[in-house]
Amino acid sequence: MGAETAELVETRDRRDERGRQIVDGARRAALIAAYEQSGLTQKAFARREGVSYGTFVAWLGRYRHGEALGGGKPLSFQELCLEAGRGSAELEVSLPGGITIRGRSAREVAALVRALRS
Repeated sequence: MGAETAELVETRDRRDERGRQIVDGARRAALIAAYEQSGLTQKAFARREGVSYGTFVAWLGRYRHGEALGGGKPLSFQELCLEAGRGSAELEVSLPGGITIRGRSAREVAALVRALRS
């Protein structure tokens, strides 16, 4: 018998629990920009890029209606007046997605967390 070998190949493809490929917002934006320059139909472009036609149409629709390409709502901003304090922040909140909020007032940090989640 011959020796068996195994190889780990990192494709960097992320998949959800149903096995569907997860495409990040930057890649979606690049695909939409390429589509708009291609002169192809939506169906032909999706086929060429290996993306489900329905998925591509949904991305394009969200993009054209001003939604964020990462799958969430468009960004919105809320102005908060924070007092200039001495020293470092006393409170820290870490949100999913790597966002960290630091501040000295629980009320102001909570307001910022609410603004980010809305």
